[in-house]
Amino acid sequence: MQPLSGIRVLDFSTLLPGPMATLLLADAGAEVIKIERPNGEEMRSYEPKIGEDSVNFGLLNAGKRSLAIDLKAPGSIERLEPLIASADVVIEQFRPGVMDRLGLGYEAMKAINPRIIYCAITGYGQTGPKAQVAAHDLNYLAESGLLAIAADGSGAPVVPPALIADIAGGAYPAVMNVLLALRQRDQSGVGCKIDVSMSDNMFTFLYWAMGEGFSSGKWPKPGGGLISGGSPRYQIYRTADDKFVAAAPLEQKFWENFCELIGLDESLRDDGIDVAATKRGVSAIIAKDKAAVWAERFAGKDICCCVVKSIEEATRDPHFVGRGLFARSLNVGGRRVPGLHTPIAPTFRNDRADLEYLVLARDNADLFPPLQGKD
Repeated sequence: MQPLSGIRVLDFSTLLPGPMATLLLADAGAEVIKIERPNGEEMRSYEPKIGEDSVNFGLLNAGKRSLAIDLKAPGSIERLEPLIASADVVIEQFRPGVMDRLGLGYEAMKAINPRIIYCAITGYGQTGPKAQVAAHDLNYLAESGLLAIAADGSGAPVVPPALIADIAGGAYPAVMNVLLALRQRDQSGVGCKIDVSMSDNMFTFLYWAMGEGFSSGKWPKPGGGLISGGSPRYQIYRTADDKFVAAAPLEQKFWENFCELIGLDESLRDDGIDVAATKRGVSAIIAKDKAAVWAERFAGKDICCCVVKSIEEATRDPHFVGRGLFARSLNVGGRRVPGLHTPIAPTFRNDRADLEYLVLARDNADLFPPLQGKD
């Protein structure tokens, strides 16, 4: 039996943070019922498509069930009451106050089901001067200071290649806290409300920068920190064929091995003397050979270095393929794409080879009777 078997989750969220969170819960065995507007959530219309809907929507919502309902229509809340009474967890990501105005806030649900765990994911949290501010992932990175230390050669911040705040600041903390709340409910018998702020959770990634700033008064600047471009030991170097090497020999033993392998001049190996000179020295050596040559030289060496791969190349890497990251499939109308890999350990998640695609259900809430073992 999966660890979340018998747990029912009502998912009022859209787009990425909430759906990613409930995907993880579904992967661990929870029954997730996605509450959608009458014609389905907006992400269904995104491109590219697989079948009638967006492939992004399919990947994020596989293994869930759907209920289409107009939450503003008369009687809709009453129709949902049996579901609320049988639910264990609610996930929503509206702006603070929206669910209350709909009659679906925590206090209203708690009156129906005192055991309910209500998780609200927002950009700036349920309280504070910015609670009602509209924003997206890039804004949360900018407001927290994280974006300021990721800069290009001109010193301008670069657009990150991943939605860090949505996933690492929203989805993952939501799952962590829901699991903690379920454990607490085992002890207390009552649920709770969880306030997940994506911008708040960006400061966790800045532990080293804040430690440095608060202790010394010297706040990290773009390209100046140990892991933000200030060290030759944590750096991206261009190869002769305009590809790149990711070099991360931070510890002294790895650095010594790296210097020996590339043949760095002895006068440059103590990078505490002249950081810029050491960077230039390493850069000049790496630029002499093609990426394939460096990949061959790095192979089997204890140096924490590799060649930067494209996403397509990474999906063909024998290591990731061998670990089964792309083994499960989403099959829609004869088209098949690898299912989204989640961080749920294989021992906890379902082992189905084919993931069930979420079809929009336009029927009543009574299609979802209480789970077995629940009143």
